[in-house]
Amino acid sequence: MDAAADNDHHISHIKGKQMPTLLVYTSRHGCAEKCANKISDLMDADIQVVNIKESSKFKLSDFDTIILGGSIHAGQVQKKVKKYCHEHLNELKSKRLGLFLCCMEEGEKAEQQFNNAFPDELIQHAAAKGLFGGEFDFEKMNFIERAITRKVAKIEKSISKIDEAAIEKFVIDLRS
Repeated sequence: MDAAADNDHHISHIKGKQMPTLLVYTSRHGCAEKCANKISDLMDADIQVVNIKESSKFKLSDFDTIILGGSIHAGQVQKKVKKYCHEHLNELKSKRLGLFLCCMEEGEKAEQQFNNAFPDELIQHAAAKGLFGGEFDFEKMNFIERAITRKVAKIEKSISKIDEAAIEKFVIDLRS
């Protein structure tokens, strides 16, 4: 079986399992939202996707599995993600948990950003952890953000480095 067919087999196997799942994320320029939607597409139909910047009207007790994610800006994950983790730490530790992060860094630097984004207790508890790459979307950035990105990252135009294979692996790990 070739790699693509093998992946399709794993994904179809994932969709066969039914569990109430909540995917909570926040996104500044849309990268974490794209990744959240991709996860939702790969999961079974019983999934609620919520941007915590827009709504917090859900009860963790209604779900068996919680997926939590965000993205890095100026070296830090969004404050809403950190706050959510700390406010719901004990309940999150009682669930099947997946954590994901979007960032443009790679390797050790990306791992460090992931470890700084989430409490150690949640990282140790998580059944799935994902680093999904990132994007610089100049059309969604303001003038100052574009100027900083050009200077610091030395990027002159929009670029996407979303890692679809990492998202698929995350979903498989979460369901294993």
